[in-house]
Amino acid sequence: MANINLKAREIEVKIVYYGPGRGGKTTNLEYIFKTFRKQVTGEMVSTKTEGDRTLFFDFLPMGLGKVKGYDIRVQLYTVPGQVKYAATRKMVLKDADGVIFVADSLQARRIKNMESLKDLHLNLKDYGVNILKIPLVLQYNKRDLAEAGIPLLTTHQMEMDMNRQLRVPSFPASALTGDGVGPTLKACLKLTLQSLKTEMGW
Repeated sequence: MANINLKAREIEVKIVYYGPGRGGKTTNLEYIFKTFRKQVTGEMVSTKTEGDRTLFFDFLPMGLGKVKGYDIRVQLYTVPGQVKYAATRKMVLKDADGVIFVADSLQARRIKNMESLKDLHLNLKDYGVNILKIPLVLQYNKRDLAEAGIPLLTTHQMEMDMNRQLRVPSFPASALTGDGVGPTLKACLKLTLQSLKTEMGW
């Protein structure tokens, strides 16, 4: 449930980037932080874990306008993707208003993507949240690697693997070049605000 500050007339929503280790979650956040620097209200906070990072920063998206006279403030988080950080991942996911699942397009990472999506499903379930009900967007990252001749899964294959039942918006992307990063976040924010309006009966 979004955090509503009546005094400051602000609604704080939490968006979590989820997915397998080294899939590009951190790179997404770094690109957003750099590109939308003027809209970022705080510094990027990074908690280093061995071989992985958990990051978060405040982000004040422009152009979203006000909802019932309230400003929207967004907090973006990434989870550590490695299997051994299961507890941290679950903790970061707590109270998420929306989720962006960053899948790795490398053929070699197919199973890791599916395991990570299952992990998301189970963690949400533990919090009493249905994966089919939470605002969720899929991002098929690292599409730029095709140019280097690296074997990638087709977006069709990734849709079949991960989005056949979910039927949520999905975007091919390259967090490194920034392709698809903005549209992914925008789609998730849109779904999150729609969900919030329904929840509040607005």
